Order: sequence, then structure tokens, then C-alpha cells
Amino acid sequence: MRIAMDAAGRVVIPKAVRDGLRLAPGQPLEVLARDGHIEISPAPTAMELVEVDGVQVAVPAVELPPLTDDVVRTTLEQTRR
Repeated sequence: MRIAMDAAGRVVIPKAVRDGLRLAPGQPLEVLARDGHIEISPAPTAMELVEVDGVQVAVPAVELPPLTDDVVRTTLEQTRR
């Protein structure tokens, strides 16, 4: 898939790619220049360690959408390709 950068240096991530990666408007992304390539990836979610019933549990610092069966199924299918 080929896209173009505009005069201001902006690129649009095609809808099919955004949907496939479940990217949402306003979602933080990381941009890296590596070996002559540009890599764009979702920024990691900040986590806090909280003790629950004597066990350390990683809790996201921001509220995340619920993890549904469909999300799990789609993720498994994508990783098995």
C-alpha cells in the first residue's frame, strides 16, 4: 500500500490499517526512524502495580475498553498468520 506525505509532513494511516490494528482517533503513537525506515506503532499503555489480595497486579493508568471474545479471537487469528 502506497501513501503520500503532504507539504506539512503529515501522512494518513489508511482506514483498513487503522481498523485492523484497532487504532482510535487521538490514540498516542510512537514514531521511530530505524535502518532507513519509519516505524509507527501504538504507544505502550502506562501501568501501575497495585496489590490485590496480597498479589501484585498491573493496572492500566487509563481506562481501557473491555476485552471481548471478538477482540481475543481477532488477535489470535492475526498472530497465527
